[in-house]
Amino acid sequence: MDVNQEKLKTELLTVNMGPQHPATHGVLRVEIKTDSEIVAEAIPHIGYLHRCKEKHSESLDYRGVIPYVDRMDYLAAMNMELGYCLTIEKMLGTEVPKRATYIRMVCAELQRIASHLMFFGTYAIDLGAFSPFLYAFQKREEILRLFEEFSGARLLYNYIWIGGVWNDITDKHIERILKFCDELSEELKKYDTLVSQNRIFIERTANVGLISQTLCYEYGLTGPLLRGSGIKWDLRKNRPYCFYDKMEFEIPVGLGEKGTLGDCYDRYSVRMREMIESIKIIRQCLQGIEAGPVMGKVAKVLKVPAGEIYFRTECPRGELGYHLISDGSKKPYRLKVKSSCFTHVSVLPELAPGQMIADLVATIGSIDIVLGEVDR
Repeated sequence: MDVNQEKLKTELLTVNMGPQHPATHGVLRVEIKTDSEIVAEAIPHIGYLHRCKEKHSESLDYRGVIPYVDRMDYLAAMNMELGYCLTIEKMLGTEVPKRATYIRMVCAELQRIASHLMFFGTYAIDLGAFSPFLYAFQKREEILRLFEEFSGARLLYNYIWIGGVWNDITDKHIERILKFCDELSEELKKYDTLVSQNRIFIERTANVGLISQTLCYEYGLTGPLLRGSGIKWDLRKNRPYCFYDKMEFEIPVGLGEKGTLGDCYDRYSVRMREMIESIKIIRQCLQGIEAGPVMGKVAKVLKVPAGEIYFRTECPRGELGYHLISDGSKKPYRLKVKSSCFTHVSVLPELAPGQMIADLVATIGSIDIVLGEVDR
C-alpha cells in the first residue's frame, strides 16, 4: 500500500467540559483540545457566576457588605466573613473581646473541616467512589447544624460581625463541638483506610497533575496547592492573626509519599491532615475561652478613616486578601478581593497538556475551586 506519510494529518478535537458538568465543581467551562484521549490544550472559561460583588460593595455600608462576602466561597462563608471583618477592624482600631475571638477561630476551623470534608467526598465521586461522599456529608451535616444554631443559617451565615460575633455560644454547644472533634478523629482513621490507602485511588492520583515549587512561585499559588508541593507556608503560622500565635499545631506539607512531590495525592493528603490540625486548634480555643461579651464597642454608623489597607487570611482553599480603599465615608470607596481560587484556575493550562482526560478530571478536583470566589 503506497501512502505518502507526510500528507497524513490529524486534527485536534475540541471538547467542552462544563459549564454543566459535575467534574468541574461548578459553572466552569474548560475547553479541551484532545488528540484521542490525550489533552493537548485546556482553556478555562470563567464568568458564569459573576455577580458584580466588588461593585456592589461601593454602594453598601460596611456592615451591609458582610452578606455579599458570604457568597464568594459559599462553602467557607465563615472564613470569608472573618477576613473582611478583621480588615475593617484594623482600619477602625476596634478591640474585639477575647471570647468573640475564640468563637471566631472555632467557627473558622470548623468551616475549614466542613470545606475539606466536601472536598474529600466530591473528589472520591470524581474518581469513581461513592461511599466516602456519604460518610463525609454525614459529618459535615453536624457542623452545619451547629452553625444553624449559632447564626440561623446553614450555608450563608452573616455571623461574624465587625467588632465580634452576632450571637454567643452556650456550654452545650461547646460540649457538642468537643464530642464532634473526638468522633471526627476516629472517622478520619476510617477515611484513611477507605480512601487514602486504596490502591485504585492511589493509582488515579499519584504522579498525576504535578505542580512544581517553581510553578507555585510563578503563579502565586497558596494554601493546599502550595503546601502540597512541599512549601511550608501558612498565614496562621507565618503571619498570625486572632490568637493563632498562641496555638500549637503543625503545617502539613506534601511528602511525595505515594508518587512524586506536588501530585494530586499530595494535595489530597495535605487537606486530610489539615483537618487533624484544625481539631487541635478547636480544642485549644475551647480550653481558653472565658465568659465575657461577644461584641466590642462599635459605632452605630461606621465611618472608616480615609486610607488604604491590604489584609489576608488563610482560608480552606488558600490565601484570601481584601484590599480596601476608604475615603472616610460610610461606604467603601473600593474593595478589591484577591481570590486564591482565581489564581489556581489560572494554572490549569500549564498542568493539562499531555494528560489523559480522566487525569484532567483528577487534577481539576485536586485544585478544589469554588466558582463563587473565582467570579465574584
